Amino acid sequence: MTGSNLRILIPEVFLFLSALFIFAYDLGIKRKNPRQIGYIALAGIAITGILLIFFHGGILYHGMFSSDSLSVFFKIIFLGSAFMAIGASFEIASEKIRNHRGEYYGLILLSTVGMMFLSSANELLTLYVGLELTTIPLYVLVAYYKDDKLSVEAGLKYLIVGAFSSAILLYGLSLLYGMTGSTYLVGIKINLSVIFLTYGKIGPGLILAMVMIIAGIGFKLALVPFHMWAPDVYQGAPTPITGFLSVGSKAAGVIAFSRIFVNGLIAFSTDVMKPLDWGIIVAILASAAMIIGNITALRQRNIKRMLAYSSIAQIGYVMVGMVAASTMGVAAVGYYMFIYLFANMGAFTIATIFNDKTGSDDIVNYAGLSKSSPFFAACMTIFLLSLAGIPPLGGFVAKYLVFAAGIQAGYTWLVILALLTAVVSLYYYANIIKMMYFSPETPAQPIKPSLLARLILLIAVAGIIFWGVFPGTILNFATETAKVFAF
Repeated sequence: MTGSNLRILIPEVFLFLSALFIFAYDLGIKRKNPRQIGYIALAGIAITGILLIFFHGGILYHGMFSSDSLSVFFKIIFLGSAFMAIGASFEIASEKIRNHRGEYYGLILLSTVGMMFLSSANELLTLYVGLELTTIPLYVLVAYYKDDKLSVEAGLKYLIVGAFSSAILLYGLSLLYGMTGSTYLVGIKINLSVIFLTYGKIGPGLILAMVMIIAGIGFKLALVPFHMWAPDVYQGAPTPITGFLSVGSKAAGVIAFSRIFVNGLIAFSTDVMKPLDWGIIVAILASAAMIIGNITALRQRNIKRMLAYSSIAQIGYVMVGMVAASTMGVAAVGYYMFIYLFANMGAFTIATIFNDKTGSDDIVNYAGLSKSSPFFAACMTIFLLSLAGIPPLGGFVAKYLVFAAGIQAGYTWLVILALLTAVVSLYYYANIIKMMYFSPETPAQPIKPSLLARLILLIAVAGIIFWGVFPGTILNFATETAKVFAF
């Protein structure tokens, strides 16, 4: 049984071997053809996606590794974010990364492998190892501009904060294991229920474990008050890596949170055990993220810092669906992350191309962009409107679903707060659109993306519009993923 199920590891193994091949091949050709290496990396991701279609469904190692519908859904998001990050990196790889281009693409693939293992983890140690496999390559990628002080500073901050958050998370997981005697999420859920039914209460150790796990994953998600690293890291990192961080890394944190809390600790979000309700804790953090993220974004003049605070607010909206801890909530979170992939990666692709052509990340320099680069401005407008939740784009459906799930679960106050902060977010998104279309200034030169960059932008725009107007396919898939938790 285990031997036959080894086939479900084929996508991860292939992507891992692709990364090793890129390292060796780039060294073999003496780093002479950066575009060829980029195309090999894109091909590796595309083939991995195809393999994922044919090789999924099953469990390995007594349930430690599970290729269920939830993991497959998020693996698609991880592969999509890696594909778009690499596609947006061709120009900077040619001009700004003179050496070690193969390592740049290979590390993106290795981080994606970690995300894929993490999404299939049903056991605490497997989950933790997957999370570290995800973040360790990102430490290097954030600081890849080694001659840029901002990039080196960003890498150092990310390393320190990441190591600190990993230690907190690991300590929380160890407390959970100490209380339950199991590292399997299903075993934890069963043993905690038995303890509660036997003694009528569970000691403060569980509360401490939950707080520490929330804090550890909260750092990965940039959830307030664990968000202070995000603006500096987002600003200093290479822009495609910033986009990859904001989508792939966040999606990894989301699925880690859902595996531990919505599956392993689901009983402790219900009325039966209200004193130990993690949902209230997360709802308070989500409300803080929406308020602080949106209000602080209003004052930003750098597009990457603005999108950083925007992503802090966006994770607050995602957590509205998470605290619902229901089929509808999990489906809403999955759909939200899928649409967020296109909107945020698209916006960071625009920022990458703009910086490459103008050398600036200042929002004021986007003034009059519609006159010189109408395609560029139109794409950015669609991405920003989707992030703001304007119909009929996918972002509107995503926000509607998480808000509906929140109301259904009794978090009406949180949804009202989310609606109010969404109105605030419209101001700073619309401000960029206003500058692009209504400013009297005209940029000195038009922005002409490469053919591959145009393809990435068109894919992102098409995804936002098509699955905003016809959300049924993805929503049904996301609903199917919720059945993994057997609500």
